[in-house]
Amino acid sequence: MTTLFVLDVEDFRPLAEVAGKDPDVTVRRRGPYLEVAAPGSIRIDRNAAGRRNAVWFSSVAAVEDGRVARWDREELVIEPDGPEE
Repeated sequence: MTTLFVLDVEDFRPLAEVAGKDPDVTVRRRGPYLEVAAPGSIRIDRNAAGRRNAVWFSSVAAVEDGRVARWDREELVIEPDGPEE
């Protein structure tokens, strides 16, 4: 599972909410974080999340079993380490 962790605070919650609209993505609380997990890639549109630059570019706490493939002013994409299943 490709997993993204964001701190469970008001500024970062919209990222998990937007990602969670994908039926393949699950979001759950794990300690002080929101764990966003998917069997494949995780894509979050910045405009849909409504985050400004400073918040957007400081939102990723950690990635597990994946890597940041794109993180620009439009989209955050976390891809799996290996081939998608």
